[in-house]
Amino acid sequence: MNNKGGTLRICEKGHRYYKSSDCPTCPQCESERKPETGFLSLLSAPARRALENNNILKLKDLTHFTENEILELHGIGKNAVLQLKEAMQQENLQFKTNRK
Repeated sequence: MNNKGGTLRICEKGHRYYKSSDCPTCPQCESERKPETGFLSLLSAPARRALENNNILKLKDLTHFTENEILELHGIGKNAVLQLKEAMQQENLQFKTNRK
């Protein structure tokens, strides 16, 4: 650890960064790959990765999931769900509902 609050790490592209957690994600690499447009561009990196890791790449893909199912994904929080709901509403889409 150092005074920057983490351990010095170097990613495979040679970026140097400090991390205090076990997360291996390089902040600079993550910033470089952030989409400039689309609903994924609205989200934080952890939320974006959570959706990408679950092959949710289009707004319409979210219609196959309930809001609670999306909230259960590691990296997705209430703020991300609010952003997703707003983007979905603009396209007249909504999360799947639990009907019993």
